[in-house]
Amino acid sequence: MTDKTDTPTASGSDATDYRATLNLPDTPFPMRGDLPKREPGWVKQWEDQGTYKQLRDARCGAPLFVLHDGPPYANGQLHMGHAVNKILKDMIVKARQLAGFDAQYVPGWDCHGLPIENAIEKKFGRNLSRDEMQAKSRAYATEQIEQQRTDFKRLGVLGTWERPYRTMDFANEAGEIRAFKRVIERGFVYRGQKPVYWCFDCGSSLAEFEIEYADKKSTTLDVGFLADDPAALARAFGLPGLDKPAFVVIWTTTAWTIPANQALNLNPELDYSLVDTERGVLLLAAALVDKCMERYGLHGTVLATVKGQALDGLKFRHPLAEVHPGYNRLSPVFLADYATADDGTGIVHSSPAYGLDDFNSCVSNGVKVEDILNPVQGNGVYAADFPLFGGQHIWKAVPNVIQALQDAGRLFATKDITHSYPHCWRHKTPVIYRAAAQWFIRMDEGEGVFTKDKAPKTLRQLALDAIEQTQFYPENGRARLHDMIANRPDWCISRQRSWGVPIPFFLHKVTGDLHPRTMEILDQAADIVQAGGIEAWSRVTPEEILGAEDAPHYAKSTDILEVWFDSGSTFFHVLRGTHQGTAEHPGHHQSGPEADLYLEGHDQHRGWFHSSLLLACALFDRAPYRGLLTHGFTVDSQGRKMSKSLGNGIDPQDITKKLGAEIIRLWVAASDYSGDIAGDDKILARVVDAYRRIRNTLRFLLANVSDFDPKTDAVPLEQMLEVDRYALARASQFQAEVLAHYEKYEFHPVVAKLQVYCSEDLGAFYLDVLKDRLYTSAPKSLARRSAQTALWHITQAMLRWMAPFLSFTAEEAWRVFGGERTIFVEHYWSLPQADEGLIAKWNRVHAVRDAVNKAIEAVRAEGGVGSSLQANVTVGAPAEDHAILASLGEDLKFVFITSEAVLAAADELTIQVTPSTATKCERCWHWRTDVGSDPAHPTICGRCTSNLYGEGETRLVA
Repeated sequence: MTDKTDTPTASGSDATDYRATLNLPDTPFPMRGDLPKREPGWVKQWEDQGTYKQLRDARCGAPLFVLHDGPPYANGQLHMGHAVNKILKDMIVKARQLAGFDAQYVPGWDCHGLPIENAIEKKFGRNLSRDEMQAKSRAYATEQIEQQRTDFKRLGVLGTWERPYRTMDFANEAGEIRAFKRVIERGFVYRGQKPVYWCFDCGSSLAEFEIEYADKKSTTLDVGFLADDPAALARAFGLPGLDKPAFVVIWTTTAWTIPANQALNLNPELDYSLVDTERGVLLLAAALVDKCMERYGLHGTVLATVKGQALDGLKFRHPLAEVHPGYNRLSPVFLADYATADDGTGIVHSSPAYGLDDFNSCVSNGVKVEDILNPVQGNGVYAADFPLFGGQHIWKAVPNVIQALQDAGRLFATKDITHSYPHCWRHKTPVIYRAAAQWFIRMDEGEGVFTKDKAPKTLRQLALDAIEQTQFYPENGRARLHDMIANRPDWCISRQRSWGVPIPFFLHKVTGDLHPRTMEILDQAADIVQAGGIEAWSRVTPEEILGAEDAPHYAKSTDILEVWFDSGSTFFHVLRGTHQGTAEHPGHHQSGPEADLYLEGHDQHRGWFHSSLLLACALFDRAPYRGLLTHGFTVDSQGRKMSKSLGNGIDPQDITKKLGAEIIRLWVAASDYSGDIAGDDKILARVVDAYRRIRNTLRFLLANVSDFDPKTDAVPLEQMLEVDRYALARASQFQAEVLAHYEKYEFHPVVAKLQVYCSEDLGAFYLDVLKDRLYTSAPKSLARRSAQTALWHITQAMLRWMAPFLSFTAEEAWRVFGGERTIFVEHYWSLPQADEGLIAKWNRVHAVRDAVNKAIEAVRAEGGVGSSLQANVTVGAPAEDHAILASLGEDLKFVFITSEAVLAAADELTIQVTPSTATKCERCWHWRTDVGSDPAHPTICGRCTSNLYGEGETRLVA
């Protein structure tokens, strides 16, 4: 708060006489926050004093509120996205704590997986043994967690930092195996050889969650397959015969798949034409004939047209059959709905190892899985013995494939295009579909291995039902997650890596069947891992588990569960497992552990939200959360995502050192997290200004109650001056708004309204009106104590409103205010119920006062008066306003901050301002005719004399 020039301060012309007689505000709460210097002290104090434990003790037995932490990955320094996420979680937990809940927060870390393996390989090479990789990965993750934990705590986030959960904790690793066993028992797990997303850089399969789309440059090809039986083709079209070579022409963007072609797909309901051209008779979708002729530079005459159904089973020769005997095979036509006439030729070439639709089509048409060609190795290179292209990487082989087709006379057209293509979200490199023997969680009907307690519905049905029972913040997240679940394929959960929770299976070396004691072995494996971590299982030999008789016939699986199974199953062993029996242990629903809220970036609809939902439904037929809250990405002021490559990021460590973590917290709170969150130096500068306004208001409040003891000085509500009762009513009304927003996890409206409340409700009105009474009344007078009572209640409430986001400032102010324990053990302040009539009355007074101020300002601009106290005002008011203003009596002038205020009746509001002809009081600066009425005090007015030496003035309203 800044003092207005028309309010008495310590700098009167005769300060020697009257300085000590003013009740000047005083507080050790400094105007400057010096946040970078002060905040580390609070972090240390919270840690030293066990503040988080105090919160748990204070809410022992209270209703639980559980926000389950989506674990950040234990790799690399925190960026602003991490800061936004953790601060949002902290604000919500603190807001619920203040609302009276036992609001627990157990932070976690995701510790297994490829990024850590990559970091280890970069440092130590790629030829590490499994034991070495696991040991170095565990040490690396531990080191990364320690660094990140320090940074999170520096942001003012409270939680069980001394005992977080880590997916690499032995108990969690074991819990994951037990969860896996339960998913098997319920019939969802099976082994399949089918195409999955494959990243060459990862050297492993990927889940849908790990795919993002980006532009890729590819070469399109139109390739001809020669008819093996032209007469059969002619008959299918009702023609007597063909006198030219006949080709079916396919169009593709993946030249590298042509060598592995094994079939062709046509749509049974589409029209297909035989077209006579200079290069032979071509089979094409009827709707695309003209486009194809233009693309090929040919002239064509349609000979006949039939439905695709008539072409089922026709056979065509591989386009490289005459180049190398290794390609001397036939490609039969299989009918499939996914062949369309949207683009290309209407015919899809099928390489079943490299496309899910292709795979399903071929298998359903009798192609044996073991007969599917799969020449591309895990590193992206064709097998060494693969004809023509052996040893070549598929991306580099594309020009060679095209040239071979050209030389064979089978290439009809080629063109470079840029199109959206799936990429690995870790490496940002293109991925392919690649057939591999993997373990899957089934989404729809089907048989699982070792089913014991089959679920009542398919996993897809269970998950879609659970989505309908979940609250979404914002609501549009529901449709997004629903669509992803509705359309996703089966979940590939196996990975070919070292650093992760094992799939503890033993497979028969001949049949590939699981050992008959698999379910018992899973329990055994969980116990071994619980005692010694995944490393202990890695050291186990088949003989130790299976015995000398079985061991030679079985191979120990080296696959691990993918990392989304790790984080997706944390509810199973964190919400009820690894923290069970501790103060931090959240409760759980009788049918399974359940959190009140999961909160992450909106990309987690395909990630953690998604995998957690599937696993909880697989285990307990329900979601693991009651609510899902998503926030946007951090972007710069131009809306570009913050990134190192663009150099447009703001670093949380730098901002903390320069401005303080409190500024980051206020920035997060002030941002509408439902969209992307914009931040840069200019935006943060505005946040700093907002912080100063709030802090100055808080300082004014603290300063003016510094000599107030509520036990002895508080004034009962019914005895308080009316404007003070109004201030409490308005605070109560405002608090209801704040708590309604907090109930919906909304912070940016609270920050916006709090700034307006500080500047308009308090600074520009109530506190402004109050200064004369606070400074000039007798220290212990009813008038001053009434004002202080209101300020004391407002301070109590305001500190709690701001505590969730301005945690450091609220804690600092709370201790100055007299709080003995942390503010976070408190509850929202109990204010008198808002008097709507009183609020409406004083809102109108406020509006008239604004009009009076405007009129005074106009006279001041012309030099008529110096300050508002030099002005006398006459207000003409219509009946309703007249009644309201008349009820203020002599105190009207204190509301207007003028030396005299006269009220008159009028048809409409009129305001006349004239300069006072009286004398200015040396102490209160009012211009009054009774200045010097007491010869002993010739420079002060009668009311100041009374306040200092007599019974004191009577203030009834303001």
